[in-house]
Amino acid sequence: MAPPLCTPTATLFGMLGSTLATALSNLGAAYGTAKAGLAIASCGVMRPDLVMRSIIPAVMAGILGVYGLIVGVIICSQLRTDYSLYQGYCHLAAGIISGFSCAASGFTIGVAGDAGIRGTAQQSKLFVASMLILIFGEALAIYGIIVSLVLISSPSANNLCVPIK
Repeated sequence: MAPPLCTPTATLFGMLGSTLATALSNLGAAYGTAKAGLAIASCGVMRPDLVMRSIIPAVMAGILGVYGLIVGVIICSQLRTDYSLYQGYCHLAAGIISGFSCAASGFTIGVAGDAGIRGTAQQSKLFVASMLILIFGEALAIYGIIVSLVLISSPSANNLCVPIK
């Protein structure tokens, strides 16, 4: 006999995906903001005129948390009574992909933003190059979001919950 395709554990996997997307992306956002924030404070002591320019990495890192929130809300909005294991696994994978890509992006933005802010405070010609590096770091998160949205919007196969005769 085949195992049932619509078990209560399917919802667990979906909720776990939503949790991982939100938590891991916020972890990356927090790290990136903290690392860039320390560099902004250091830059403000040496060159107070560059503080507003230096805030860009912290803002970019904060956006990562919004990415995870979007994926988490979309996953939660698709939970219903005929939720299949297939959907649960897809949503778990989407949450893992989104969360880890945003976490990696946050670490990249934090480290590159820290070095970029400190370098720009000493040599202002480095500003454009450091912004390009930050954009490529943010692109890591966008790639994960795209793959997550594709997984979330995959065919739901609603007829999986109908018993096979």
